[in-house]
Amino acid sequence: MNSEINLKNHICEIGKKLYDKGFVAANDGNISIRLHDHEFLITPTGVSKGSMTPEMIIKIDENGTVLEGNYKPSSEMKMHFAVYENRHDVQACVHVHPPFSTAFAIAGIPLDQAIMPESVVFLGTIPVAEYGTPSTNEIPNAVKRYVQNHQGVLLENHGALTWGKDLDHAYYLMESLEFTAKINWIAKQLNGDRELSQKHVETLVRMKTQMGIKGESPKGVITPEGIHAQKFSPSANRSLSEEDLDLIAEKVTKNLLGELRKLF
Repeated sequence: MNSEINLKNHICEIGKKLYDKGFVAANDGNISIRLHDHEFLITPTGVSKGSMTPEMIIKIDENGTVLEGNYKPSSEMKMHFAVYENRHDVQACVHVHPPFSTAFAIAGIPLDQAIMPESVVFLGTIPVAEYGTPSTNEIPNAVKRYVQNHQGVLLENHGALTWGKDLDHAYYLMESLEFTAKINWIAKQLNGDRELSQKHVETLVRMKTQMGIKGESPKGVITPEGIHAQKFSPSANRSLSEEDLDLIAEKVTKNLLGELRKLF
């Protein structure tokens, strides 16, 4: 069993990864680990996730009372508690503001298309939890609706939250969520967000079940036997090189980040 100091160190390592990837800015985001049903480790408020040290990590009880630590715990702890109360198999939560995922959250668009095999199997569908005022019970109440059947949510006009069997699992789900959102965004710019057929999704879901992975799966597009699901557009037959796609991805990313800066 990991000691608390090892877990605190690990929280700091994950916080640094999140910050370096641009998933958070300034003092945004929060991370927590369940020690047992009555005690948790959580990141402090007002501290950058990229510069945390183990002594900054706080131990709290299920009521949010500080048991150990000299910092104030994240004001969004209630959101984490909502997950832990409804999923006893979950041991860690990650909440951040990754740009592409947050853009989908702002637009109110769930990530529920069957676009990539990996996202169907490992991520599942990511719904949008209705907007709530940060640090109030509004967000926890919105999140509760989705905890049982999903591995994360987009928080409307706010960011994203993932949960997992341990901190690494919760972190990698967040990475997968942001990667899926980015690919989805780029595909939409090409008018080519083609979904997998129902037949292919059913095969992937069987694989997912055999692997014991939880989470609601996207539903594939119903197509005639042997016909791949696709969106037709005037540019459907145009052949794009890898260099073309890289340039498009770079342009779309710059435009999106520019728009996000205007919003924050």
